[in-house]
Amino acid sequence: MRRRLLGGVLGGALVMAPVGCGIPDRTEVQIEQRGPAAETNSSLGRGSEPPTREASGSDAEAFVRNFLAAAAGEPDRAYERVKRFITVADKVRLPEKQGSEVALSVVRLTDDPMIETDVDSMKVTITVQQVGLLRANGMLVPPLATESTYEFRLVSAGPAGQDDAGFYVSDPPNVLLLSDEALRRYYRAESIYFWSSDRTQLVADQRYLSLAVPVERRVSEVIRWLTAGPSEWLRVGVSGLPDRTEMINNATGADGRWEVNLDMPGADEERLEQLGIQLAWSLRELDGTLEIKILNQPRKEIDLAEQRASFRPYTLDDDPQRYCVYEGAIHPLALANESAGLVPVAAEANRNVVSAGLRRVDEDVLAALVVAGEDGRQRLAIGRGRNGVEVLTSGPDDHAAMGRPVWIRAGVGRSYGLVVADGKLYRFDDQAVIRPVQLGLTGRVSAVAAALDGHRIALIVGGALHVAAISWEGGVPTVGPARRLVTSLVDPTAVDWAGESRLVVAGSVGRPAIYDVSVDGALETPLREDVGTEVTHLAAYPSTPQAPSTPLAGSFMYEANGVSYRSNPYDRIQREQVQDVTPPPAGVRAGTPTAPFFLY
Repeated sequence: MRRRLLGGVLGGALVMAPVGCGIPDRTEVQIEQRGPAAETNSSLGRGSEPPTREASGSDAEAFVRNFLAAAAGEPDRAYERVKRFITVADKVRLPEKQGSEVALSVVRLTDDPMIETDVDSMKVTITVQQVGLLRANGMLVPPLATESTYEFRLVSAGPAGQDDAGFYVSDPPNVLLLSDEALRRYYRAESIYFWSSDRTQLVADQRYLSLAVPVERRVSEVIRWLTAGPSEWLRVGVSGLPDRTEMINNATGADGRWEVNLDMPGADEERLEQLGIQLAWSLRELDGTLEIKILNQPRKEIDLAEQRASFRPYTLDDDPQRYCVYEGAIHPLALANESAGLVPVAAEANRNVVSAGLRRVDEDVLAALVVAGEDGRQRLAIGRGRNGVEVLTSGPDDHAAMGRPVWIRAGVGRSYGLVVADGKLYRFDDQAVIRPVQLGLTGRVSAVAAALDGHRIALIVGGALHVAAISWEGGVPTVGPARRLVTSLVDPTAVDWAGESRLVVAGSVGRPAIYDVSVDGALETPLREDVGTEVTHLAAYPSTPQAPSTPLAGSFMYEANGVSYRSNPYDRIQREQVQDVTPPPAGVRAGTPTAPFFLY
């Protein structure tokens, strides 16, 4: 990493201010054991307001990082806070916007700030990655700016010879910049929920709430987000509140009792019941009661905790099992302190397997296997069974290479899944009917993963990470327009969902690495920064809001260079951990476990 250039006027080594620290200085295993930071969001020990201009003293780099945090907080005061860092003569260079027009350009520093001493000032150059545009409604949308560098100058805030007076910015950028470190520190990533287009499932949508917003206003902010509708990329797969729904005044209440007054056309009992569930989960850190009024008339009172207990967004059994492929067949894995499952596929069908995706549906197991023929060509085979899958139905076509098949955990009636084959995305069903999926993107598809709600997917297309929503209109999944995510990882190779709003992604940061990435790409945490070689297969067991701390929540397994590994802690999966295999004869080299996955 390029180091900052500092003149003698600064003297000595700079001390990094704690304000900008986004990722603790921990070892890889400690980071992994602590859990991905992108969904932790604990504000304990953090200030709700960004630092003042004077906070950095004579530390130039700390001042720059504080300047990149100054816009954080409530939107209506963003310009005021930033202009406190700018010289009087230069304040007019920052055109001011009001209300909903306030937006912050979130950037990720790709290097340390370059600070060069001049005669009476210092030139600052920051090299950035444009992450997104944070709007006043808490939504992070794709970036509009394209700049990869910004330049400005620092001038002393005191008279000549006074080195401890701090600095001001001159020639400032003409936009409000916010570093991703400041986003992590001064905002809370919140999930709000919209009903799926078939109104059977809650689907999470990420927002950012300033920690400066007092708790008594949190209810109002969340309701405003809901009435404004979902993120653009989610619209094809979810239903917003009825058109022209508005909040009448702010929500009121405190100490566990809240009241909200809405103008909501068509607010019948069914809609109010669904709204109550939405609010309970969108305010999931609040307990107590919430009364819903429609045009000043009391209509429904809900106990937030009871409402969450009565409706769970996701259905997961509490006994997930690990499996792998060993010598062409699926086998259970028995790792320390974990019980091994039974082989879910009958021996007659469990042959020539390259990779697999299994799903539990009530008492049945759905199996999607990629199997290889004698010529090495690969084909998808589908089966379903109560006490194990006994018969597989092969798809009509074979391919040179296929990725790990994934089941979509939604829909009524027939079950569907997705698989990548020869650089294209295909949809399959439980009868092995396979159809190509039109994405509207150019480039080769290399990986796909489906969220627990069955209405969102993650994709790697053209060497970039994307997310997209699924519409179930007509009972058949249709993939909507994709949103490209901006991350530090380049050339991603594998992805899966680590949680409701988190992805675990393998790629490169100069060397192969695995990162935890938020669903909008803004928050990322290195999980393993030097894998050693390219990750070709990745499978995770996601955490959920209702069970965030179960033993396997957030765990993942991956394959690199034909060798399989697990997290928690990082360790190679050994042949001895593969169950139901016969040890090879003396002198014969044993196989290695590949393509590990979870059954849940």
